[in-house]
Amino acid sequence: MTSIRRILLCASLQAGMVLPAVAQEVSPAYIPPSDTAVQRKMEWWKDQKFGLLMHWGTYSQWGIVESWSICPEDEGWTQRRGPYSADYFTYKKAYENLQTTFNPTHFDPSKWAKAAKAAGMRYMIFTTKHHDGFCMFDTHQTDYKVTSSKTPFSTDPKANIAKEVFAAFRQQDIGIGAYFSKPDWHSNDYWWSYFPPKDRNVNYDPKKYPERWQHFKNYTYNQIQELMSGYGKMDILWLDGGWVQPYSTDDPPHYNQDIDMAKIAGMARGLQPGLIVVDRAVGSEFENYRTPEQQVPGKPLSYPWETCMTMGDSWSYVPNDHYKPAEQLIHLLVRIVAWGGNFLLNIGPGPDGDWDPVAYQRLSEIGDWMAINGNAIYGTRMIAPYGKDRVYYTQAKDSSATYVFYLSEDKKDTVELPAEIALPGFVISKGSKVHMLGAKERIDWKSDAAGSTLLIPGKLAGKPAGKYAVVFKVSGK
Repeated sequence: MTSIRRILLCASLQAGMVLPAVAQEVSPAYIPPSDTAVQRKMEWWKDQKFGLLMHWGTYSQWGIVESWSICPEDEGWTQRRGPYSADYFTYKKAYENLQTTFNPTHFDPSKWAKAAKAAGMRYMIFTTKHHDGFCMFDTHQTDYKVTSSKTPFSTDPKANIAKEVFAAFRQQDIGIGAYFSKPDWHSNDYWWSYFPPKDRNVNYDPKKYPERWQHFKNYTYNQIQELMSGYGKMDILWLDGGWVQPYSTDDPPHYNQDIDMAKIAGMARGLQPGLIVVDRAVGSEFENYRTPEQQVPGKPLSYPWETCMTMGDSWSYVPNDHYKPAEQLIHLLVRIVAWGGNFLLNIGPGPDGDWDPVAYQRLSEIGDWMAINGNAIYGTRMIAPYGKDRVYYTQAKDSSATYVFYLSEDKKDTVELPAEIALPGFVISKGSKVHMLGAKERIDWKSDAAGSTLLIPGKLAGKPAGKYAVVFKVSGK
C-alpha cells in the first residue's frame, strides 16, 4: 500500500475521527474522464459504495508490513526486524527467498467472496503485485511469481491466485479490480543491481540510461496487458506507487519516471472497454477517482473519491492484529457515503490463505445491518446538509427518497432514540412520509425556518431501536 505520503494512523483512528486529506487536497484539479464508456462505468462505481481491498503476498509469512521493509528509507513503517535485519542485503535476500516457502494451502477464494457478498460489498480490489515485485498471477515477464516452480504453491490447482480470486468474486456478481504496483523493487530495470537502492524511487537516471528505462516501461506494459487480457472482465485498474510519474525535472530522488500512462490506459481500455483507471496520487486524466488513505476527508468533496482503510491496524497480515469494531466500521461507511465517497475496506489474508475469524465476524455484523439499511447506502448521492456528529443524509439517485441516519453513541452498539431528533438545515417537504427502516411505525415531524425535527413515537423513544445506526426514510409529497 501507500500513496506518496503514507499515513500510518490506523491504530489511533476512532469512530468519529476525521483526518485532513493530506495527499489528496494538494493534488491538481480533478480531470473527469471524456470517454463515455468510462463515464458510464463511473456512475456504476458511484452506486456500489462499499468494496473490499486485499493485500497479500509472501510477506504475510513473516507477519510484517507489505514490501516496505526492503525499502532503504528510515521511516517507521520501513524498519527491518528479525534475525536478518542487521545487514540490508542479507535481509533482502532472505525476504525474496520467502518465495520458496509460500504455500497457502487453506486458500479458498469462494469463501471470501461469499462473506464479502453477505456483508454487502459490491466490488473488490486484489493485489496482483505489490512494490516488492512478487506476482500473485501467472505473468510471463518474470519468475518471481506464485506459479514459479520455486514456489511450493505452484503445484496447487489454484496456483494462479489472482485468476482464482477474480473468478470467485465474479461468480458472486461483485465488481472486479486489479491492484498493480507501478514501482517494482525486484526488477533489475527499476532497482538496477549496478547501484544500491537509495529509497523507493528508481535508483538510476532514466534520462542517462534510456534503454534500461524503456525495458522497465515494456515490462510494466506487458504485465498490465496480461492482466487485462487473460483474467476475465475487469472493472477497475488500481495503480499504486504514485511517485512513478512524469516530473518536470530530472533531479534525484524522483527523476522523470514517465511510464507512458496514455499508452497503458489506451491498451487496457482497448481490452476492457470502460475500464476505470486509478493512477493514485498523480492527479492526471488517468486518476478517475481519488483515494484518501486511512482517512476520511474533512468535508464533502466535489470529485469522485474512495476512502481505502484497513479493518485491522495493518494492510497486510500481522499476528494478533486489532480489528475495528462493527460500530466503528458502519459509522465510517455512513460518514463516507453521506459525504459523497465510497468505502474500500482492506483485509489481509494470512500465510495459510485464510482471513482471521474476527474478519468474518465483522463482515457478518455489517451484513446484518446492511440487510435492513442498505437502500440508504447503495445508489445514493450527497444531499445538503450532508451531516455531522450523529446525523447524516443521503438521497436516492432519482431523488425519490431522502435517508436520515441517526448513529449510536461512539463505542456503543445500540441506538437509543430520544423523543426528538433535530435536523438543522434540512426541511422535510409538506406531505412527505417518514418511517424508520426495519420498523412499521410512522414518524411525525415539525418544521420551522431552521429545519425539521423528527418526533419519535413513545413506542420507540428511550428504547433500543437498532444496532450501530438507524435510518429514517423520507419520501412522497
